Amino acid sequence: MNVEVFEEMYKGVPPWDIANPQGEISRLAEAGEIKSPVLDVGCGTGENLLYLAGLGYEVLGIDIVPAAIEKALGKTADRSMALDFRVWDALKLDDLQRKFKTVIDSGLFHTLSDDERPIFVRGLASVLNPGGTYFMLCFSEHEPGSWGPRRVTQQEIRDSFGSGWRINYIREMRFDTHVGPECCSGWLSSITWINVD
Repeated sequence: MNVEVFEEMYKGVPPWDIANPQGEISRLAEAGEIKSPVLDVGCGTGENLLYLAGLGYEVLGIDIVPAAIEKALGKTADRSMALDFRVWDALKLDDLQRKFKTVIDSGLFHTLSDDERPIFVRGLASVLNPGGTYFMLCFSEHEPGSWGPRRVTQQEIRDSFGSGWRINYIREMRFDTHVGPECCSGWLSSITWINVD
């Protein structure tokens, strides 16, 4: 990931930086699928976690982009909330030395290179309790054009999460963005760490 490019984007308002949680995150919480404590990898300016914290969840948000974390901390102050947001590399999750029942990812996985994906998946296994679930929202191959992040196929998701993981579902979704209601096609995946040797 080119941190400098994202730093520049956060000088304005990136397409994904909306003033609300992603609709899919809200729906997962309402359905009782998200369990506390929650780690948000690539949390951006924190709207997903601010929403979950308001529901009583214990949360931690990490992002490698300092400008994103600075904005997230500003939001917590504006809303008189005290949340834990940290500048952190999602490829070094094991260094957190914490365990979570849920990890949410709204747009990080599709920024990872082929070489980075297995490192990230190993890191997820280190922070999820057995039976804990990773919810991933990523761009799908159904999004036309070549702008924005790389597209991810269902097969790529399945190939990335093999031994020790159970894929509960992969279903179509749309990202909430500033780009418009027709954008952007993605996958919502529910993947549980079962830790089978």
